[in-house]
Amino acid sequence: MFTTYLFYFLCILAIYAALMVLVSRKPIHSVLYLVLVFFAIAGHYILLNAQFLAVVHIIVYAGAIMVLFLFTVMLLNLNREETSPKAGWVKVSAIVAGGLLMLVMIGVFRGYEMAVTSNPALTQIGLVKNLGRILFDDYIIPFELSSVLFLTAMIGAVMLGKKEQIKKTYD
Repeated sequence: MFTTYLFYFLCILAIYAALMVLVSRKPIHSVLYLVLVFFAIAGHYILLNAQFLAVVHIIVYAGAIMVLFLFTVMLLNLNREETSPKAGWVKVSAIVAGGLLMLVMIGVFRGYEMAVTSNPALTQIGLVKNLGRILFDDYIIPFELSSVLFLTAMIGAVMLGKKEQIKKTYD
């Protein structure tokens, strides 16, 4: 009974914080709300008896990735008050991209069959041995591609932040 209430509390907290990530005007507040989302998701992992996954999630996402996001926000100085209005084609393309994402999600969930285990607390999904086997056998390519993506994002942030210095060097 307590776990049911805790599950619903974590769901409401995660949805509220995710909406605040999108609605917040200041980038630092968005990053902090994102940390709250990560903690709520880690609470869901604990409810699924995946304690190792919850701890790794907090260390990796709420620790390392959020430091990277904060570094990028500070480097790009996104907290400026003089933001220019977006062009009309940017707004239209954002709406089209959101609609296409919605169509993809509808297609994914339409073909999904819900398989409920008899007791989710008895599953062995969160054990380190099973997680490592699945991660490095079945998902090795997405795992490596995500690391390349994070490296590229860091290099891009540095290049955007140092754009004026690089331009002066080559002029």
